[in-house]
Amino acid sequence: MKNSTLFWRVNEAIRVPEVRLIGSDGKQLGIIKTAEAIEKAKKAGLTLVEIAPKALPPVAKIVEFGKFRYQEEKKLRSRTKTKGGDIKEVRFSPFIAENDYAFRLSRVKEFLSERNKVRLVVVFKGRQMGSKPFGFALLKRIVQELGDAISIDMEPKFLGKHLIMVISPTAKKIAKKEELDAKTEN
Repeated sequence: MKNSTLFWRVNEAIRVPEVRLIGSDGKQLGIIKTAEAIEKAKKAGLTLVEIAPKALPPVAKIVEFGKFRYQEEKKLRSRTKTKGGDIKEVRFSPFIAENDYAFRLSRVKEFLSERNKVRLVVVFKGRQMGSKPFGFALLKRIVQELGDAISIDMEPKFLGKHLIMVISPTAKKIAKKEELDAKTEN
């Protein structure tokens, strides 16, 4: 982790004439001269930290610096570890065989259990374009089989010869799955 990304001006390093001050309890105390704000922080036994230097006037907060720095580093770490919400794609044909359908549906369930969004694509070729209702029926069947485990992010729509729909897992089902996983591990 680079320290250059986590730099704050504190106390006398704040060189602007006045700051918008936030107290240690999180309440705004208004626009105050910097020297006066530093004095208030020292009386409380805390540090004045400039948290928004580009604002007019800059925003400063009275905090316990060690605790503040720890929380900011923790925020930065959690941001770097979050998953970017991958979108997985599963392709179907409007006249798909039952075994192929079952296999692809199991892949969709697997992707959803990994908290990925899934783009369902029904690919139409040649004369199949005259059978668009079969594609909509196929997507409706998938949604019914997955039930309340999913939420629909994008309703089915045609883009060229592809009927596309995007679904994502619901938080309720994910929590239940994690509980089951924890029980099976014990």
